[in-house]
Amino acid sequence: MSSSGLCCFLLLLTFCSADGFLNYRVDRCDFNSSRLEDIQFIRSFYFNKRELVRFDSRVGKFVGYTEFGVKQAEYFNQDPGTLAPMRAERERYCLNHVGIYYQLVLTKSVKPTVRLFSTQPSSGHHDSMLVCRVFSFYPKNIKVSWLKDGHVDTSDVTTTEEMPDGDWYYQVLSHLEYTPRSGEKISCMVEHASLKEPLITDWELSMPESERNQIAIGASGLILGLILSLAGFIYYKRKSRGQSQTS
Repeated sequence: MSSSGLCCFLLLLTFCSADGFLNYRVDRCDFNSSRLEDIQFIRSFYFNKRELVRFDSRVGKFVGYTEFGVKQAEYFNQDPGTLAPMRAERERYCLNHVGIYYQLVLTKSVKPTVRLFSTQPSSGHHDSMLVCRVFSFYPKNIKVSWLKDGHVDTSDVTTTEEMPDGDWYYQVLSHLEYTPRSGEKISCMVEHASLKEPLITDWELSMPESERNQIAIGASGLILGLILSLAGFIYYKRKSRGQSQTS
């Protein structure tokens, strides 16, 4: 599975005055490995949510985004005492923090939990829809596939992007529209960094819960009717026997 970029953020806020103006700086390290050449250091200066000027280690100098920011960038770029320390921040600041994140967090993984359930499709030419919910996994990258009789099926499949749960975990939903066939085996296959081999969950062909409830209610009513009928028959026989004995 391909890896995506990971980010480490350090946000510093500095209030300039008491009447609501806000000036702040954001230091950011973007990286996809712990190697120095795969790390990018960015320092941005903002005023009231608008970025004025930025230093980017890949560019190697300051770049302005407003009239005032352009002037500031020219001033910073002509000052060796400002530019040289900025070029050293990628190694001094980012490399150390990226190493800590990889050691404590980013090398860890959590196995996904898989749930399969059926629902009625809102549209389309198929009778049923299966949903494969994969959740509580880390890291983010994951691959979800559908199998029909052991073969990967890509037709009528819709899969969402990985969605954060807000607690370092992620979830994803995959939908399969299909027409049930006798003897067909359908499975949801999940591939993730936390798994030594793909996790395959088979769909148990059974009635939808609504139909099972209707059948259960109908069966209960039938049994109750039989019991009442039997009780009425026994009562009738006893009453008939009592009348014959008195006569």
